Parts: sequence; structure tokens; C-alpha cells
Amino acid sequence: MKYQYIISGMLSLSLALTSCGLDYEPVSDYSDVTEGVIDNKEDEIVYQNRADAESALTALYEDFKGNQNQLQLDYLLIGDVHSDNAYAGTTGSEVVDPATNDLNGTTLCVNRDWNYYMLQAAKCTKFIVGVESVADNSLTTDEINTMRAQAEILRAFIWFRMVRMWGNIPIVTTIPKDITSENIAESYESYFPAQNTEAEAYQYILKDLEDAIKYAPEGNGDKTRFSKDVARAILAKVYAERPVRDYEKVIQYVDELTARGYALCPEYGDLFNIDGAVKDGFSATPLYTNTVESILEVHYPVGSGNWASWMYGRCLEDWDNSFSWAKWITPSRDLLSAFDKEGDTKRKEQTVVYYECAWSNYYPSDNYAFMYKVRSGYSNVFFLRYDDLLLLKAEALINGENVDLEGAAAIINQIRERAGVAKLTSAEKSNKESMLKAYVNERRLELACEGERWYDLVRLGLVEEAMEAAQRNDPGRLPIAVPYTANSYLLPIPQDVLDTNPNVVQNPGY
Repeated sequence: MKYQYIISGMLSLSLALTSCGLDYEPVSDYSDVTEGVIDNKEDEIVYQNRADAESALTALYEDFKGNQNQLQLDYLLIGDVHSDNAYAGTTGSEVVDPATNDLNGTTLCVNRDWNYYMLQAAKCTKFIVGVESVADNSLTTDEINTMRAQAEILRAFIWFRMVRMWGNIPIVTTIPKDITSENIAESYESYFPAQNTEAEAYQYILKDLEDAIKYAPEGNGDKTRFSKDVARAILAKVYAERPVRDYEKVIQYVDELTARGYALCPEYGDLFNIDGAVKDGFSATPLYTNTVESILEVHYPVGSGNWASWMYGRCLEDWDNSFSWAKWITPSRDLLSAFDKEGDTKRKEQTVVYYECAWSNYYPSDNYAFMYKVRSGYSNVFFLRYDDLLLLKAEALINGENVDLEGAAAIINQIRERAGVAKLTSAEKSNKESMLKAYVNERRLELACEGERWYDLVRLGLVEEAMEAAQRNDPGRLPIAVPYTANSYLLPIPQDVLDTNPNVVQNPGY
């Protein structure tokens, strides 16, 4: 028997990116799951044997690797284009709306992100529930726990992204039963889930991670797996973001990563450089993978590839491929000025590159600025890096109960030393306010065009200040459509979700 597992605003199979001629469907295979339908007989064994369970876990990893639309492109649209780091590279509303703060319940990237994340969380839940009763005695309890833990880490990662974007979100941890006349009342909310509060969502995220960290595989050098170290990294970020911060926990988990051997790469460019001559048909493999700095990354070996590079700039392995249209994310003059003010040549050169092109939306066509951190179809894509976590420890030392400005300065100076930038001045280190300002700027330069800027501004309550400054100082920015206020900190709930699920309430201001 089948049941219709209704996830608010389920992903439409007809959804495609058309504003730049891109024909891409994040879920490539038609299946029960893409339609939100899951087999569910009473007491049914979801996975019959080890092979079924292993195949399902592999599918979760493949979905994570393959869905570059929401996990990479839209993350940068919100994290950088919606902030002062980047312009809407092209003119379509899908890109312009985040840049001008004109988001609403019909904004395409907001809709597809909600649907994708809800769908992926549901897949994780199906696996987490189903693997507990796999009908194969050859699977030991330890193996089952290890498999479940990896899905818990992925689900926590997804929920963490959702709660940062929308605040109150539906948390579904069970697979609903078929609706009958006897259970319709109790089943209703399973099919039309109400939102949990932001605080409740974080508690569920912590529960998943705290279970997973006991059973997940060790990192053992493979940074593509949902390992204990990935759980530690997400825990540090969660404790820095949740409504009631726990900066001591941030320090604890970052210190555990340090003790595990994580460190900065000797050169910033080691993270992004590729091995091969630039231009025309070479095998552009990353110079390094699974570096000492990487915690979670996705690999695209030669023969597979991804489309991220031609959404952001130029594919160095195929110079003219998809280079006939304006790219979606264009580094802003405000960001370039921030690099120049610090004399930060190394990181600027790894973040921004200039090419001649056929358009001049924001820069002259003969010297146009492009994002450069994903420069090949075979480049690694990073989801968690030690530099991000190390800087969060500096934030904890500045904003936590046990203030340690010298300790925070030492971390920031370590990051700056690798970048070839002068250490913080005595004035910058002199008080909490100046240290926080230096810290925010350092995160901007270190993580530029990686999707973190908007969430940093939100977490630290700096959205209005930063975006007003960008409007004043950056002549290239489009005029904002809606002033930034506290209501801008969360994204709108998709209108389709509100129409489908009466238990979901729109965020204030939309």
C-alpha cells in the first residue's frame, strides 16, 4: 500500500532553472521519493537486507553530492548576494530579489530550497527509522548504529540550514502511517506538520548530533563522509547560532577538532588551486583533496564533474563552455575594497578573477570580476572547513562569558599570517568592540563567496548596519526594494507551503 507523505510545498518535477538557459533538475531520477510517496505497510521491513540498507545510505550521499542547486548555488545567493559581498550577476528576479531584499513567498530560490531540504530530511528520517529493523542478521548492532549516525548528521546539517533560513520549521522524525477512519485525527498533523519553534528545532538538531557523535565513523582522512568530526563541527556552529548561545561548547568542539589534527593549510590557495595549465581541455583536478583544513567536502573527479564553475565564472578545463551569459554571483566593489583596505592580495586573488566577457552589468566587459573559488568542474566543494570553526572560537572568546581578547587576537593573527596580512594593531585589540569589528571583517575576507557572510551578519545583529553602509559606499549595488529590518533576518515561507499546509505560519514582515 502507498501513502501520500505530504511535505509542505513538495518539489515540482517541472522545476528547472531557466533564467540563464540552465536546464537542471536537482532530483534527476523519477521515483516514489521525488513525489513524496513512501511504502508504508504496518510493521513493514523497509530494508530487507544489508545491500538494501547500504544502497539507501549511498543514495543519501549521492543526493548530497548531486544537488548542487540548493547546497551550493542558492546558499551563495542568500549568503553573498543577499549580503554586501556580491551583486546579482544577471537580471532575472531569481537572482535580483535576494540582492534587493525583495524576497517573498513566490521567490524561486526560497521555494526550491524549502522543498529540497524538507525532502532530504524526509529521506534521512526514512533511513533512520528503517535501518533499525533491517531484516538481515549479518548486520551487527554496531554497523546499524554507524549507518544511522551518518544519516543523523546529514539530517542535522539540513535542519541547521533550514532553521538559519526560516527560524520556525516543521521537524518530522517519524514515518506517518496510512490514514484510516480510525486514526485520521491523530495522523493529520503527521501529514500537515506544524512548525516547531527555533529553540525546539535546535534541540532536535543537538539530539541527532549527540547520538551521531557516539557512533559515526572516524574521519580517517576521508573528508567526504559524515564522520564524528563533521558532527563536532556542526555542533560548534549550532552552539554559536542557537537562540541561547553556549560559547563554551563552541570552544570545546573546536578544541576537539584541533586535538584531532585539524589545522590551517600552509597556503590559502591550497584549498582552491587546480593541477594543470589554465585553459582548454586539461584534466583540472584539485591540487589537494582531503587537506588538513577540510572537515567536509565533495569531490568531482575527472569524468564526473559539476556545473558550479560555469554558474560562477569560467570553467578552466573548458575555457569557452557556458561562457556566453552573465553569471549569477558577481563579487561586489564593497568586497574588493575590503580586501584592498587590508592589503590582502593573496585571498583576493583566490576569491576574484578578471576576464573579458560579452556583458557589462557591473564592470567593464574587458575587465569583468568573477568569483574564483570554484574554478573547475572538478574542483572540490567545501561544506565545513577548520578556518571557519577556528574563527568561531575567536568569536566565543570575544562574546562568551570568559572574555579573552588576547586569545581571540592570536587566532585572528594566525589566520592573517597565512594570508600575508599584518597582525591586528594595538588599537584593534584594545577593547571588545574593536575586536568584534576586526573579527567580523576577518571572517568576511577569509570566507568570501562561500555563503557565510549573511549568516554572520544575522547572528551578530549587523544586517542593517552593513547593508546601509553598502548602499552608501558601493556605487555598483542595485537599489534595495525593501528596507532591511529585524524582519529581514529570516526568509519568507513559500506561498505554496502556506496554501498546502494550514498549520504553517508565515514569518513576520512578509
